[in-house]
Amino acid sequence: MLGDPRHRTEDIRAADPLGADGLLAAVPAMNADADVAALTVALRALVPDIDRAAQWSVGHALAAMRDLGILLGSLKRHGVQPLAVVPEALPVLELLGRRTDMVPRDTVHHYTVWNPPGSRRRSYTGHPAEARLQDAVRMVFPGLVAALDDCARVARLEPYDPGFATALDRVARHVRAMVDSIDVTVAHVPAEHFAVTLRPYFEEIEVDGRNYLGPAAAQVPLWLVDLTLWQCDRSDPSYEAFLAESVPYALPAWRAFHTRHRGGVSAVSKLSAAVSWEGADRLPPSLTASAEALGRVLRLLKTFRARHLGIARRAYSEETRLYEEGSGGAPVALLRSILDLTRENETMVRRATVRRRPAGAPVGPSAA
Repeated sequence: MLGDPRHRTEDIRAADPLGADGLLAAVPAMNADADVAALTVALRALVPDIDRAAQWSVGHALAAMRDLGILLGSLKRHGVQPLAVVPEALPVLELLGRRTDMVPRDTVHHYTVWNPPGSRRRSYTGHPAEARLQDAVRMVFPGLVAALDDCARVARLEPYDPGFATALDRVARHVRAMVDSIDVTVAHVPAEHFAVTLRPYFEEIEVDGRNYLGPAAAQVPLWLVDLTLWQCDRSDPSYEAFLAESVPYALPAWRAFHTRHRGGVSAVSKLSAAVSWEGADRLPPSLTASAEALGRVLRLLKTFRARHLGIARRAYSEETRLYEEGSGGAPVALLRSILDLTRENETMVRRATVRRRPAGAPVGPSAA
């Protein structure tokens, strides 16, 4: 599995190395009152002694970053750079980033997967829609981990291998869970509520002169599935720029996955090459199965992208938007571009399997 064994989800959720449970339960009320003074005191109170923090396990370091992060985002939501008012947090954030091999602030993993459920849930607002958003994102990760294992298998195989189609069929099942997740978001998190109430908590903060994005759902690396299926050799400059910004927020093992596969040959390219070498009118069954399986995955990705674009358009419409860019740092136009690229690759796979008639074969009505 691609998940780092150090990142034991249940242990991280259970951990409270800062003794923050009681204090963080009061954060939604502080935010409702825009009580910057109370939030500042809370952050200062939770900043641990750096020598003590250096002794923590990776799991405890991740939990500590999760809990400090709720206060970082809360302060920035109210117009305050958190390290400007609590500068003593800087060396701790840098230490936790090094200890966990992640950026020196919280990410979507801290905010969702490593966030305890129930009464200990870390939340900016305490609103049910925020909990629904966290849960919808959380439900994506098990399927994504499994999908990436199968994407790695696809990258090692050729389309003639029966395992190529089998692995892609498993990827399709896992991607379907991501479509289900976005349907949950549409049903339970109104776009206007996200745009006006939740989006301001995901603003970037400055850490030692560099800006780091908040724990945005855009940090869920579906782009790693794109990578092996089509993106590694069929991308465009805007998507490449987005990835350059996004990769640092991924788990260490997922960054390594990106490094291994970024210069590879995509599944779409391998299939297209195999089809072009076939001279017969009909493709071999194994190649047909691979083409059909790849097409199914790309159609699911297209469905996900289309629904994501629909949400983004509502959230960032002129009537409701507070920001020009999404919480992951990308404009809505980029989502449209990625959808178009996905659609183009799905169309290419479909057309690649439409065989030309052999030379000399009758054409037109007489061919019947």
